[in-house]
Amino acid sequence: MMMTKELKYGRGYATVAFDEKHLLAELMPNPVEVGLTGVDEVKRSLAAPIGSEKLSVLAKGKKNVVIITSDITRPVPSYKILPSLLDELSEAGVADDCITVVFALGSHRGHTEEEKRHLVGDAVYDRVKCIDADGTDCIRMGVTKAGTPVDIFRKVAEADFKICVGNVEFHYFAGYSGGAKAIMPGVSTREAIQCNHRMMVQREACAGHLDGNPIREDIEEAGRLTGIDFICNVVLDAKKEIIKAVSGDAVKAHREGCAFLDTLYKAYIPKKADIVIVSAGGFPKDMNMYQAQKALDNAKHAVRDGGTVIWLAECTEGLGEHTFEEWMTGHEKSSDMIDHLHREFKLGGHKAAAIALVLQQAKVVLVSHFDDEFVRSVHLTPAHTAQEALDEALQTYGPDASIILMPIGGSTLPAVKAVEQ
Repeated sequence: MMMTKELKYGRGYATVAFDEKHLLAELMPNPVEVGLTGVDEVKRSLAAPIGSEKLSVLAKGKKNVVIITSDITRPVPSYKILPSLLDELSEAGVADDCITVVFALGSHRGHTEEEKRHLVGDAVYDRVKCIDADGTDCIRMGVTKAGTPVDIFRKVAEADFKICVGNVEFHYFAGYSGGAKAIMPGVSTREAIQCNHRMMVQREACAGHLDGNPIREDIEEAGRLTGIDFICNVVLDAKKEIIKAVSGDAVKAHREGCAFLDTLYKAYIPKKADIVIVSAGGFPKDMNMYQAQKALDNAKHAVRDGGTVIWLAECTEGLGEHTFEEWMTGHEKSSDMIDHLHREFKLGGHKAAAIALVLQQAKVVLVSHFDDEFVRSVHLTPAHTAQEALDEALQTYGPDASIILMPIGGSTLPAVKAVEQ
């Protein structure tokens, strides 16, 4: 019997149809008990912080408060989170003109004023100052045990109270997003980020792994050296609605968010598939290849050696990062990027090498905004539609081919279910 599936692609959808006998698994969020959602859940978490006093107590007497939140490449609904934080700060007696919202750019581009307003909402934008982090204007707060310089955007470094906002999802080498990641790489220099990210080649630096993960440990040490006073992190469902919020201590609250995420998005599969169809999750997750790469990296856990990943990523803003583009277009073979990374770690190049590592395992067919010649030049196989890519893959693997669908590939982490003895 034929079945039809839609997966997010840009601001729309890509459609595939195939015989249901091929479907091994469709990796969607696991059923979890959800209480409050949206703004109500944010307020609940602020009323019951984890490992700390309430924000309205901690912030009393503070004169220079920064709220570090995510940039436009992240799905964090800052406009739903920030008003409740501002209310808590107001209760603490902090005046609006003592508060600055800082967008954590990391190595990403800056925002237009319209984008800043869109991210925080009119009420917040008209109430407090909202600025981009500037990696060229930083203060050194120390050096981590791993040798990472903790060079932090001056406005954040000089603040007497620091709040980090973010979302918790799987991250392909930091284990999870969120927590102190708003500081490192969020408001750090490119050089500092590069020093931290160089450890991604270590086996322990992988999605879903915290204890013993050298990158996560380095991030949290940078957070301690900088001084994070409070966090508010959220977990989003497939519709980007807040279904869990954790507030309080930068590590303890973050850990609780990670534990909840596991119950929701860790997806167990019986075995790896011949064909994996993965969507980055649509806009803004697939606005460029640099961001959409996370979904591809998750998909590698679901595809067998010698299989095919069909990667749905519109990429209307191109490759998305200068060094990443140089590496993707500047190496004769994809494996050369891996060799290059071992010789010289370079921020941006690290994501190119991560794609090359997937290519050592499987064929990657890209459905995107790019033309065919360009896709081939970056070591991938082009397809004009998801259906075209799937039809060709089914011909390759034959009548018993298995398919795993990953409609929200940037969030779901496949794991092969252990056979019970």
